[in-house]
Amino acid sequence: MTLNTATYYKLTFRDRCLLVAGCVCVIAGFIIGSTVDPDPRGFGTHQQFGLPPCRFREVLGISCPSCGGTTSVAHFVRAQWVESAKANTAVFSLALIGLLSIPWFLFSLWKGYLLGIEYPSKLFVTLTLSLTGIAVLQWVWRLYF
Repeated sequence: MTLNTATYYKLTFRDRCLLVAGCVCVIAGFIIGSTVDPDPRGFGTHQQFGLPPCRFREVLGISCPSCGGTTSVAHFVRAQWVESAKANTAVFSLALIGLLSIPWFLFSLWKGYLLGIEYPSKLFVTLTLSLTGIAVLQWVWRLYF
């Protein structure tokens, strides 16, 4: 009888730098999100940073796939998760993944390998396609309902 031993992706110096950068970006995103108040309309919070209104919405009269993203983060950091998901489900999902990834980043840095991951590129593609799918489904839902 043999033990099942998982193989993990051993971190190089470059990988460690990427993990640190990823962790810093997630934390910075949450800090930035905490500096604005969620717009009650469910979109437009980004204008508090001095950015213009969504051109997609202005020109076409419909929401773009990323409308409500900043509002979603502003709700998320305040633990208003239902409102966050309503504002933008894809960004809510990304914020949740980001929150859960912080301890994973730190553990992986400490241990020197990616916890539970053998192929980082496979994880990246899976997350990218999943979040893109959520964004498209949410956008279509908003357009028709």
